[in-house]
Amino acid sequence: MGSSGALVCSAAFVLVLLSSASNDEHNWEQREITFDIDKIVQEMQEPDYLFQKEADLTDLIDPKGASRPGVLTPRGSRPSFRPGSFSGPPSLNYPVQFPLGRPTADNLQAICLHGDHRPRYPGSYFPSSGFGQLVRRANAVNMAESWFSMCCKGNQTWDREVTLCCATQAWELSVQSFCEEDSSVKDRLYYCCRLRDMDRLNCFHNDAPNPNYEATEELPVPPLSSTTNFNFDSNTCQRTVHLYSARAIRRKEKKINIHFPPGRPTADVIESLCRNQKLRPIYKANCLSGEGYQWVVRQAKAINRIEKGFKQCCKKKQDVLNCADLKWRDELNKYCVGENSGNLHSLCCSGELANERYSCFQDISPDPYYNRTSVAEELSLNKLCDYHKIIKNKFPVGFPLKSFIGQCCHRPFDIDVTICFEQSLDQMSETCSSRKASPPAVRRCCRMSSPQQCISKILMDAITKATVFSQKKKRCPLA
Repeated sequence: MGSSGALVCSAAFVLVLLSSASNDEHNWEQREITFDIDKIVQEMQEPDYLFQKEADLTDLIDPKGASRPGVLTPRGSRPSFRPGSFSGPPSLNYPVQFPLGRPTADNLQAICLHGDHRPRYPGSYFPSSGFGQLVRRANAVNMAESWFSMCCKGNQTWDREVTLCCATQAWELSVQSFCEEDSSVKDRLYYCCRLRDMDRLNCFHNDAPNPNYEATEELPVPPLSSTTNFNFDSNTCQRTVHLYSARAIRRKEKKINIHFPPGRPTADVIESLCRNQKLRPIYKANCLSGEGYQWVVRQAKAINRIEKGFKQCCKKKQDVLNCADLKWRDELNKYCVGENSGNLHSLCCSGELANERYSCFQDISPDPYYNRTSVAEELSLNKLCDYHKIIKNKFPVGFPLKSFIGQCCHRPFDIDVTICFEQSLDQMSETCSSRKASPPAVRRCCRMSSPQQCISKILMDAITKATVFSQKKKRCPLA
């Protein structure tokens, strides 16, 4: 009775299923269901019919991702729903906006402007167990958004095309990482990951619920750092991050080093803003000759005007914060006027509303809290390696520094530079007991009870002067 019994049981199961489908009080819609008895009997008589097969539950889900109980679709049909939109009961409690769309020239501004108004998913969002598929999707979103933030913060020194290239690399790498993780576990593989190359990327983009990267969160969400490093490879872009002057294009590349934009003055930072103003650099623009540097000139001049305004505001005894904030907003508005009249290099200036522009500038500021210079630089003899040229030209110490620099500043990393300088001081103080001719400054130290301490004081005084001199001097943004 083996095969005939199985045949009877299978037929009974089909009749029960059809009866349940027709009597369900919660059906969303009713439609006539027809089936071919001869075809069913023929399939049940096939040799592999009684073997266990993987159930394809996607056939019971409609193209919009809504579960439709009691509505059957032809067996073996291609799933047409979007897994990212699956709305089964567990997903309703823990929704994830997945996947993210491909960065384009049309949505790049929104990617950077609304980054903190799109959802993130910390570890506490899900229960401690289960929901593995949703957790993997949430991690992919967190990772991509974190990398987008890195790209957007670099856009002040990059062309718009380079920022887009960076965001595209980040998105493609996040897709690849997700598919590698999703395929490494025994779970249903996200169907786009079954595709390859451009077909896979297009599939992810077409599934994105928010391809324009619009703001979906009313309040800003805290950022989440990615546990996976992202190293942007500019060599894959059509245009590189580095800019070249007309004269240097055949010789060497120029690196842009400018701290733009300054952070917005607030009640929390106004004290450090005023206290450390002398430690922040100002820039000269006459070193930026040649084509391709107009945007750097605009940034340098904007910083100089802002710092000049800050200096005036900090001298006041009242209303310092409002004065500094007004100066900051006015100068960045002027900067954006110049940006919009030429080639746009700052995405923040493309914002329609002033508050959007100000928030964008604050988000991409390299020093938003004015704390990069809040700690006084600790001076030591090691700084001779950095300031020996300034000391030689501006603050000579009365004896040559070649022996210090040659012995200690070009040593392997495993050699302690501080110990090297101490040994050099000992060698110089030993000349006091010899008959060798010594520079006048060394001879004066030889009359002291501690010649080594005297020589060290001369060097430290010169280092202090060189440090102050280097901070006051205008810097060229080109390194």
